[in-house]
Amino acid sequence: MSVLGALEPKRVFKYFEEISAIPRGSENMEGIAKYCMDFAEKHSLKAVRDKANNVIIYKKAAPGYEKAEPIILQGHLDMVCQKEQDSEIDFMKDGIDLCIDGDFVKAKGTTLGADNGIAVAMILAILEDENLPHPAIETVFTTDEEIGMIGAIKLDFSLLSARKMINLDAEEDDSVTVSCAGGSDFKVSIPVTRQTKSGSKITVTLKGLKGGHSGVEINSGRVNADILGGKFLDRLNTEFDIISINGGDKGNAIPNNCTIEVFTNCPDSFVTEAERCLADIKAEITETENDFSADITVTGTGEYLVLSEKLKNDIILILTGVPNGVLAMSSEIEGLVETSLNLGILKTEDEKITLHHTLRSNKNSSLKELEGKLRAFFAQFDCTTESFGHYPPWEFKENSRLQKLYKETYRQQFGKEVKVEAIHAGLECGVFASNIKDLDCIAIGPCLFDVHTVKERLSISSANAVFKLLLKILEKSC
Repeated sequence: MSVLGALEPKRVFKYFEEISAIPRGSENMEGIAKYCMDFAEKHSLKAVRDKANNVIIYKKAAPGYEKAEPIILQGHLDMVCQKEQDSEIDFMKDGIDLCIDGDFVKAKGTTLGADNGIAVAMILAILEDENLPHPAIETVFTTDEEIGMIGAIKLDFSLLSARKMINLDAEEDDSVTVSCAGGSDFKVSIPVTRQTKSGSKITVTLKGLKGGHSGVEINSGRVNADILGGKFLDRLNTEFDIISINGGDKGNAIPNNCTIEVFTNCPDSFVTEAERCLADIKAEITETENDFSADITVTGTGEYLVLSEKLKNDIILILTGVPNGVLAMSSEIEGLVETSLNLGILKTEDEKITLHHTLRSNKNSSLKELEGKLRAFFAQFDCTTESFGHYPPWEFKENSRLQKLYKETYRQQFGKEVKVEAIHAGLECGVFASNIKDLDCIAIGPCLFDVHTVKERLSISSANAVFKLLLKILEKSC
């Protein structure tokens, strides 16, 4: 039974519901790519699928638009998979459980995937409709955007002839994005040395933090659970060893929980001290993180493999000393974060501890400088580092005809001026602009809230308004 069947625009939400039923977390692109190719075949549209599972679907110009410049419509197929701790969903094989709450589409206990599923749904609805006025359209559905824009980087741009592009990966309907940050991933691997001790194991879970998108929310004051875990351990005035510490599973999401397993011979003293520290921390962050809480559980007694004393001290030093969050604001664009980084993944395994940072900057020089600072910081520890997943910033383009058209059309539809913005989050526009000479590009989208978290939601009325606006833009692109 359809959950979204009564929503407008019907075809958009029909396709959104269909793709939500397909598992499509990053690196799990087979099913959604096949769905797009089957769609193209069903509607007799030329399509190409490459080895990275990117899909390009071509639609000829409508009558009267044969001489108009072609246009690219672009979105990404993958989604960030986050879930509540008690959720039983298997993102590798299960779809998203959708629900409606007033003006919002939400998911039950997981991320919604409207980032960027709503873009895919809008584009499919346009491709399907044979009565729309529009120039030739080249639709590009990229893969693995959320883990470094891998699909876009691997795309064969010779398959595209258009020099205009509308990216549908923005998240506010009252603005048009015209520039974005570039970025990279920085991974640290620390070899684990352990020793066996007999005593009690205690599990401390930090939870209830807001989390969020590390580009969009990095300057909102939201607390990183991994960094908070280091602060908690550093403040403990009692004897303990670390068994493991884990928080976050996506480099570009601010971790909202962290689980720490510690060893102690004095469990009662440890619990008392931990409660004191956590009460102090809660008081310090309550204005921005009012839902923060922590569980302390004595989980067993026996023999445990604990980190060596040196490694324990190194981990605490790293978590309390490594740069994190906003590092620089733009001197050119008021209110724009220029350079930041986010510790998105902290994982303890048998043989290593891994830290995965996502770096962003609207300037290539600042991004390189940040990577150098991280290498210098970690050089004092026994570890290996690697930098990968580089993607370029998208620089502002003067005298953009597409920007002008969008601003005029927005004013006519809504009776007000659209905000023209540069953002700190990464968009695939940077990859496209670096590969297509003189690309004229904008990024738009409906209102999304709390993306990359289990609170993610999509405004239904906003999706309707943006879709109508997109159709007007295509109609005027003659």
